[in-house]
Amino acid sequence: MRIIILRVLSLSFILIDCKSSIQPPDEQFKQQWYAGKAELTSYDLQQARYGEIRNGEAVLIFVTEDFSKEKLIKLDDPDKTVDKIRVMKMNMTKKFATGIYPYSMMLSVFTPVSKNGKEKTVKADCSSQEWCGHTFSQLKLSGNNYRWQLHSYFEKEGDQDKKVDAMLLEDELWNRIRINPTNLPQGKVAMVPGLFWQRLSHSEMRIEEAVLNLSKADTFFIQDNAAQLYTIHYPAAQRTLQIYFQIDFPHQILAWQETYPDGIGNKKMLTTKAILKKSIWLDYWKHNTIADSTYLDSLQLMHYER
Repeated sequence: MRIIILRVLSLSFILIDCKSSIQPPDEQFKQQWYAGKAELTSYDLQQARYGEIRNGEAVLIFVTEDFSKEKLIKLDDPDKTVDKIRVMKMNMTKKFATGIYPYSMMLSVFTPVSKNGKEKTVKADCSSQEWCGHTFSQLKLSGNNYRWQLHSYFEKEGDQDKKVDAMLLEDELWNRIRINPTNLPQGKVAMVPGLFWQRLSHSEMRIEEAVLNLSKADTFFIQDNAAQLYTIHYPAAQRTLQIYFQIDFPHQILAWQETYPDGIGNKKMLTTKAILKKSIWLDYWKHNTIADSTYLDSLQLMHYER
């Protein structure tokens, strides 16, 4: 299965005004996402790093969970407490190699489920491991701010802890696509750039202006199904992220591409791409035996055990 991207659609500067009250998800959403399974999707990955394109694999995991409103962690027994909210959790993993040494990266984002999408994402965190060292960063909602923490192996970064205004997070947009893409923000928006981007570019935590646009991707098809295109463009950083997803529910992520200056010294514009391979729905947390590794074949992922 291959996806063909024939052209890049132009940006729009239309602003959406969402004034209606928060509404719960509809029955179709509940039947799909409250059935006790997660959507697991694998992607062929071409990752820009150090001025070259590296082959790898990416996985997106979407699942709803009961989350503690106070502690902002997953509840072990949600039926025994009122301290809970239902969140859409996205786990994104990337694995690729740079020369002799491998990268393993993971992003987790927790967004309250509401049809109008007016509740702020409560937490996002990112970890990166490679042979030089490893790092962990986290954004945690506290009132009108996010508390941002970074723990890094690298001297120039070290340990950092500061507050930023609770603006829109780039990383939450993936969840908002899955919850209700009709309420995706558009136009010029002050936003916190993605944690993966911050990690790979060694950028400081800061709010940047982005231009967001949602449009129909008429020239992008999988098995004759049209996709929608969501474009996030940062003029100052010369960076553009494009996410392609199904128009129809459940709005599966079909592919994405991210273009920005990459490399050391004389940087050049490179494009990271991820294209859907396989997808299954599974209560994966119950499948941890060696025999269950056959599910990796279903997703066309690398085996680590047999």
